[in-house]
Amino acid sequence: MSGSGAQILAFSPHRNVQIGFDRQELTRILDIYGRMVAAGFWRDYAMDFGREAASFSAFRRAAERPQTRIEKRPELRSRQGMWTLFGEGGQVLKRGHELAGVLFPLERRLLKLVED
Repeated sequence: MSGSGAQILAFSPHRNVQIGFDRQELTRILDIYGRMVAAGFWRDYAMDFGREAASFSAFRRAAERPQTRIEKRPELRSRQGMWTLFGEGGQVLKRGHELAGVLFPLERRLLKLVED
């Protein structure tokens, strides 16, 4: 009996669910990406969609490590928040429940560029 339970779990439709960005989230991310490109900070991006997380990585040059990575991990929704902003070295710059709050350090960087 326990063997058949394992088979049912292995073929569960929820195991192959892919995490992604909804239209509003992607619009917000691509908006800041476009402004960072216009400011000369970024030139390329990549998106990765997996079973546990979706990520958007922005690059200065395609051959480098991502300068910034925005990750959506829904399983952390009830803890520290499902959104995380990572820096170039992989360090966590900001975590939160709302995408706007997590993107704030990038927005602030753009504001500094305008002031200079």
